[in-house]
Amino acid sequence: MSTLPERKEPVTVSFTSRSRPWDVHRLPSAEGRTFLVTGGNAGIGYFVAEQLAATGAVVVLGSRDAEKADAAMASIRSRVSGAHVRHLQLDLASLSSLKTAVDGLDLGHLDAVVYNAGVALDAPPRRETEDGHELMFGTNHLGHFTLTQQLAPLLSAAPAGRIVTVGSFAARSERLDLGDLQSTQDYRPKRTYGRSKLAQMCFGFALDRRLRAVGSTVLSVVAHPGGALDSLTPSRPPVRVTTPAERLRALPAGLLVQGKDAGAWPVVRAVLDPGVRGGQLWGPRFFGLRGTPRREPVPSHMADPAIAARLWAAGGELAGTDPHLGFQ
Repeated sequence: MSTLPERKEPVTVSFTSRSRPWDVHRLPSAEGRTFLVTGGNAGIGYFVAEQLAATGAVVVLGSRDAEKADAAMASIRSRVSGAHVRHLQLDLASLSSLKTAVDGLDLGHLDAVVYNAGVALDAPPRRETEDGHELMFGTNHLGHFTLTQQLAPLLSAAPAGRIVTVGSFAARSERLDLGDLQSTQDYRPKRTYGRSKLAQMCFGFALDRRLRAVGSTVLSVVAHPGGALDSLTPSRPPVRVTTPAERLRALPAGLLVQGKDAGAWPVVRAVLDPGVRGGQLWGPRFFGLRGTPRREPVPSHMADPAIAARLWAAGGELAGTDPHLGFQ
């Protein structure tokens, strides 16, 4: 049986003490680093960006809507003194636009990217991207799959680059239909969404195996927010306002789930913690639904190499990417 080579860990100065327990309210400094958060203008992505901005890092909000990105940046600056935030015009539903978008970063290296952006539809009809792909699979999975190739040189140039894929608790109960990845035969929006997130998570674990195989120092980590509700999320006007009535109605649910600010914690730890390793899965502590972040076992259906290989091949064919996604 072949084995993957041992990863060569980069020699870096740790920016937090390994002896001190991880504290979601006392994040380590990341001054001098640059992070890209796709979909950083709203939801989980917004709170990931806000929390990362508090570390002193430069945080780039990848968003197709400049007005929403401006509102998010204004909110972050109002809460984080001296925050370094900027916007990158990014449309994951348009694969052909991604190279131009990444060129707009104008960076020599990128320390981490958070694959957070996603589309979630609740009802028919089935919709497609401009490239002819089912909208959720095309945006959530193929968009990030293609973006990886464009970001590969920048991540490889960083001292210890990271790719953090944001999955979903919903993916646990789904299984990929490799014969119908784009839901052309039996379109059910919620199932299609769950499968698109499952595809992302499978990709994140497969990417780490491939990075290790070529001796890359870039890590691929997967994290999920657990159960994160808008109604339990603190207001961030004008990005999102939660009314007192909404919060009151959601209080019983707060015993099991949490707000999106807390849902961002596992993602932020996956970006910052020097103890995190590639191929790991991070989520909330209590039943994977709420609480501080912890490492979780990787479900077998997300780590199956045979399924991952078929998904990877299909993604490469649909997106027209290099089979190695720029990591050689």
